Amino acid sequence: MGTFKKDKDFLILKTSLQGYFFDQLHEINRNSSSPLPHETIHYSSEVMGQFGDSGNFFENDEGKISEKILGIKLMEATHYSEAQAKRVLKDVGDTALFLCGYFAESLSRKILDFKYYQNIGKIAYNRLDSLIPSAYDREFFYKHLASNFENLTVMIKIVSVKSKKNQDFDPYLILPKEKKIN
Repeated sequence: MGTFKKDKDFLILKTSLQGYFFDQLHEINRNSSSPLPHETIHYSSEVMGQFGDSGNFFENDEGKISEKILGIKLMEATHYSEAQAKRVLKDVGDTALFLCGYFAESLSRKILDFKYYQNIGKIAYNRLDSLIPSAYDREFFYKHLASNFENLTVMIKIVSVKSKKNQDFDPYLILPKEKKIN
C-alpha cells in the first residue's frame, strides 16, 4: 500500500480500488483552497470504488442491461417504503455524483445536460438526509454532500483526467509499459 518511485519508473500497489481513489481524492482535497471533511472524501472514494464495477453503474432487469434513468428513480422513491427509498435515493445520488465527476464529458453528448444530473444528485442527497439525518458520525451528512456536490464532482473529474492520462495502466498495479514483471 505504498508507492515506489524512481525517476520515470513507478509502481503503485493498492489493496482496493476504493483505497486508490481515496488517496487520489485526499491529495486533491489537501491542496484545495477550501478542503472538505475527511468523511466526505472517504464516502466519495467508496462511491468511486463501487462504480469501479460497471455492473453497479447500470440497471440489470431480468438480464437486460440499461442505463439508470435517475429522474424516474428519484420520482418513484416517494412511493417506496422508507428502507427502499433510502436505497434508491442513495443509488441516485451516488450515480449522479460519479456520472457528473468521472464521466462529465459524456454528458455533453446527452439530451439532458450536466446541470440536470447535478440537480438530480443534489435532490437525492437532500431527500436522503431527511431519512438519514446522521451518517459517518456527522449530522446532516447527506445535506453536506448535496451542498458540496459541485466541489466533489470537480475533484472526481480531476481523478478521471489523471487516470485517463495513465489509461494504458492497470489501476491496481501501475508499471511503465516497456517494463514487465515476470
